[in-house]
Amino acid sequence: MIERIIIIENVDPVSFYGVNNCNMQLIKNLFPKLRVAARGNVIKVIGDEEETSKFEQKLKELEAYCSQYNKLPEDVILDILKGSEPRAMKSDDVIIYGVNGKPIQGRTPNQQLLVETFQNNDLTFAMGPAGTGKTYVAIALAVRALKNKEVRKIILSRPAVEAGEKLGFLPGDMKDKIDPYLQPLYDALEDMIPAVKLKEYMETNVIQIAPLAFMRGRTLNDAVIVLDEAQNTTTHQIKMFLTRLGMNAKMIITGDITQIDLPRSTVSGLVQALKVLKDVPGIGRVEFGKKDIVRHQLVQRIVQAYEAYDKEQALRLQDQNSDNKQ
Repeated sequence: MIERIIIIENVDPVSFYGVNNCNMQLIKNLFPKLRVAARGNVIKVIGDEEETSKFEQKLKELEAYCSQYNKLPEDVILDILKGSEPRAMKSDDVIIYGVNGKPIQGRTPNQQLLVETFQNNDLTFAMGPAGTGKTYVAIALAVRALKNKEVRKIILSRPAVEAGEKLGFLPGDMKDKIDPYLQPLYDALEDMIPAVKLKEYMETNVIQIAPLAFMRGRTLNDAVIVLDEAQNTTTHQIKMFLTRLGMNAKMIITGDITQIDLPRSTVSGLVQALKVLKDVPGIGRVEFGKKDIVRHQLVQRIVQAYEAYDKEQALRLQDQNSDNKQ
């Protein structure tokens, strides 16, 4: 009789063990000769060498499946433990499988183009109106790179632009003040990474979410870096951010130049960067349009209505200027 200690480290224990440990109970039933005890991510097994070795091998196969698909159904457990090939989930155009096995993929041609552009460039600009999935796809690409061990960390950032309220007047400490600005990034991550694993990544700084001001002075190596809402950066801020790019790192800049919240006298750093860097090799650029909006169908109509209104106002201002000249 020997004892083996097996560490399950690449999956969420809740997904792996199942509700009320139903998956673990099924695994134990299929290995009746072994004594198995599981606590947290540590599994202890006692039995003869051949049987415990087979148990460890099968457990690692189950772990690999659960890591890829973020779920472990009973039929998959039975297939793997009985030596059959588990039925592969349809993976055409899937970036990653999110919480509960939800496939996350490029749903429009431009979202697919963003996936391809990210693969072929170290710096990618993704511009377009609200609801086109720019940020969501960018974070999915970052999570995939982390899961595939292509990078060691993910860094997500946003400029904390004040909209009517001063940060100093908001309640709480600095984290409490800036978290509301970063909530869209948390929302996307919660869709893609199980809660226990996400908490672990955040506590160990594998995933870092910080306002843009916290990037100064850093060199970001072995990472995917995402800057969201870049239209609200100043020219100095975006230059500072772009020059943080380190070795074995990729950067995605997302923004919507029709939603600039900066004071009118301040030039958007994103607008300037697109002009300055337009001919620099190694930089990709994807422009999303109204057809890429994947939120509620009303969002597309709202965007179109505002575009029509802006054109009308521009024409009215042009006519007024012509009248004044005459």
